[in-house]
Formats: sequence, structure tokens, C-alpha cells
Amino acid sequence: MAGEFELEFALQAGEHSRRWCPVHVPLEKNDGLEDLRLCEVGEDGKVRGAVPCQAYFCPAREKPVLCFILDGLDAGQERRYGVKREKTPQPKEIHLEKGKGVVKFWVGDTLLTAYHYENVPARPYLYPVTGPWGILLTQTDAPHHVHHRSLYVAHGDVNGTDNWSEEEGHGRTDHKGFRGLVEEGSVAAVMGSHSWWVTAKGEKILEEELTVTTYALPETGRILDLDVRLIATEGDVVFGDTKEGGLISVRMNPVLEVPNGGRIENSYGGINEGETWGKRAQWCDYSGTAEGRHVGIAIFDCPGNLRHPTYWHVRNYGLMTSNNFGVSAFTGDPNQRGDYTLPKGQTMWLRYRVYLHVGDATEGNVKEKYHDFANPPKKIMGGQ
Repeated sequence: MAGEFELEFALQAGEHSRRWCPVHVPLEKNDGLEDLRLCEVGEDGKVRGAVPCQAYFCPAREKPVLCFILDGLDAGQERRYGVKREKTPQPKEIHLEKGKGVVKFWVGDTLLTAYHYENVPARPYLYPVTGPWGILLTQTDAPHHVHHRSLYVAHGDVNGTDNWSEEEGHGRTDHKGFRGLVEEGSVAAVMGSHSWWVTAKGEKILEEELTVTTYALPETGRILDLDVRLIATEGDVVFGDTKEGGLISVRMNPVLEVPNGGRIENSYGGINEGETWGKRAQWCDYSGTAEGRHVGIAIFDCPGNLRHPTYWHVRNYGLMTSNNFGVSAFTGDPNQRGDYTLPKGQTMWLRYRVYLHVGDATEGNVKEKYHDFANPPKKIMGGQ
């Protein structure tokens, strides 16, 4: 096998069995990415077959990566791979569609989500979010909470500016452009956006870099990865202690709300608002029945995020949001403060995975899927 591959590596499943798990392998060079092909290699060094893959420059990681889907590997097992150059075509399973003020994410013939960034009331958002069987999982323009726009990034106290609500005097997130688009591929589609958070008067507070990555996964378990970078370009930024916020937020389809038979569950087994609101957890899940099908959404908090495991502002009426700052509200103790200062020139980097699944947290295997994100398969470069 010597000389046949430009890169060799092994994947070790570790303590968890892996099913339909996205894998990213860092690459050293940024040229000729479209010609890289992945092969599974047996213990005897012989090629067992081609594996769909996609090499691209990732705006979140600021480096080129090779991405593929690990379809199945049992706990404790290992699999070897080799990367070589070929110009053989690969089928395009996923793509972005750019329109006026919107970028749509398509997996096959299914509109998974769309990023709306022009003529928005306060900030960009992702809508719809389409789950298994094409079921709509989120809503926008929620009654009494019009600012809960499907899937979005916001916070209610940023240097004193409210960039959460749409009430009088609210701040805004102004989209400024795109940092990178991976428009189609056999495995992934990627959108990197660049925005400013501003006051009601338009004064710049900070810059946001958001990367959204989607994958060509089965509709019974699709994924949106969101990387959020907040950069203190103008001066120190104070994120205030308030429950009114969430750096990743979802507003559920009304039919999935708890009063309509829905269910909230967190990583510690807490059920519904009384046991999950204001609690810290590695993940939180919201599920229910729509169109006669049982479906749900989970949000995963990355172990590297600020104050992991995060606090959750999650309500029976359909809101689920990760809130890193509202400590006094969540604990009921005004002496426990969650204010956080991001010094001028520094960056806060937060990573989340949104998992769209069948059933509730148990049927959707949310616990194990979290480990694909937080404790992914180990890469042994060189295959040794």
C-alpha cells in the first residue's frame, strides 16, 4: 500500500457504537480538494471499497477538512482508511440554493432549512426546520413571542442592548456578507455568514461569524451543526445576566408543545419545564406528535463551550434555548451572577449540534448521538 495513498488514518469507535456519524479529518493542503477520494482499507492492506467523501475549506475551522459519514462501527472496533487522488465523479446529494435574502439547504429533494437574512425584523434566522418524513418542527411569528423565530442566535443584554426581543428599542443583528459557501457535495453543504450586532441606533457592538453545516444523512436523523463566533471588535462586551436570551434557540411547532402532548427531556433525565428550566445539562430534547408521527429536536452543548454544561431556558409552551448567562434568574439567587465580559479583541467560540430525530429522546437515541458530537471517534493519523 506504500505510495498508493496521500494520507492514511484509522478511526477508533471508542466506548460508543457509531451509526451515521459525521467525521472531519484535518488536511494540510488547500489545493486540489475536489480530486480527493476516500477508500476503506482492510487489515491486509487491500482496498475494500470507496467511501463517499468531500474535501472543502471549512470556515468554522479555518482549515481544509475531509468529511465523510461513518455509517456503522461498533464500540471497541477500528477501521482503516486511505486518501488518494482521482477524478472519478461522486453523486451530489446535498446543495445550497441562493435566492434574494435567503440561502436554502437541500438534502436530495427535501428542504431541510433556509437562512433568512434580508428584510428580517431583528436578526437572521433559520426557517423552516424540517424533520423526519418532511414534518415541520419549528415555527416563526409565535403568538405573544414574535421574536422566537424558529432557530436563531440572540441575547437580551449585550452592553445594555436588548438583542433578543423585538420590542421598542431592541438591538439588531445585521447580516454583512458570507465568509464561505460550500454549495454542493456528496456529504456536506456549508454556509459561513458574517454579521454585526448593533444597538437600536445602529452603533456596532460586536461581530458574529456563524457557520451552519448540514449533511447528507437519512431523514430519520438529520443534523445541523452551528459554530458561533462572537468577536469583541469595538471594545469590551458584557453579556448580562438575564434569562431573556440564548446563543442557540429553537421555537417548536405548536403541535409539539407540552400542553399538546409534547415532552421535554434533558441529559440528566429531567422531564418537562418543572425539571429542566434553569437546570444545567449537556443536552436538551423536545419531542411530540405531528401529522401522526413522533418526532423531536435535540440541542447538544459542546464540552468546550463557556460554562458547559449550559443552563437551559426551556418552556412547556415551546421554547428551548441554551443560555450561558442567566445564572441569577435560574438559581433564584441574586448573588450568583452570570455576567460575562469578553475583552476587546477576544473571541467567544461556541459550538452546537441540532439533531432532528424520530420519537422521543430514547427512541431517537439522543444520548448516544450526543457522544458522536462531544466524544467523536478517535482519529489515528498514519493508520498506526
